[in-house]
Amino acid sequence: MTQAPATIFLVDDDESVLRGMGRLLRAAGYATKPFASPSEFLAQLSGDTPGCAVLDLRMPGLNGLELQQAMESKNCHLPVIFISGHGDVPASVRAMKAGAVDFLLKPFDEQQLLGAISEALLKDAAVRAGRAETAALHARHAVLTPREREVCALVAQGLTNKEVAQRLGTTEKTIKVHRARVIQKLDVDSVAELVRFVDRLGQG
Repeated sequence: MTQAPATIFLVDDDESVLRGMGRLLRAAGYATKPFASPSEFLAQLSGDTPGCAVLDLRMPGLNGLELQQAMESKNCHLPVIFISGHGDVPASVRAMKAGAVDFLLKPFDEQQLLGAISEALLKDAAVRAGRAETAALHARHAVLTPREREVCALVAQGLTNKEVAQRLGTTEKTIKVHRARVIQKLDVDSVAELVRFVDRLGQG
């Protein structure tokens, strides 16, 4: 599936800042979407579009930190860069603890903003790749029958065919058949690879 191009979402109630950032980012080759208020941004928010968000810290209505929380509650995990005209150390600490990529003070250096956006896009791409990989693992695991899933889990725990058979109250020969089907369906080449598959599945 082709992924949509990355978009930089800009949220700031200062129109001159929005225009300036938009010009800079478009000149650097980025697609941008400006919003003059948090409510306008939230109304159009979708977690499906890759990219990042540049949020002003102080805005009427929701401030930047509250907007970041609202994004999370809508299951939107776009990386966030905060910009602020005030040297607010407590706010910057809260922002970074909440996972912000950077906290820039106005007037910020253009290269600082471009560097932060580059970092944010790399982070977003890595997270999306991880989610896609996890979804693919779950799809492969979903084709197993309930019994095959039991066998898969026990084999991944290091149990022998005999031990799995005793645990499930069946014969070792039957377990060998189930194990072969599990390995075939999961498209792994060995028990060691099956163990790694289950580990990655559990981390997803």
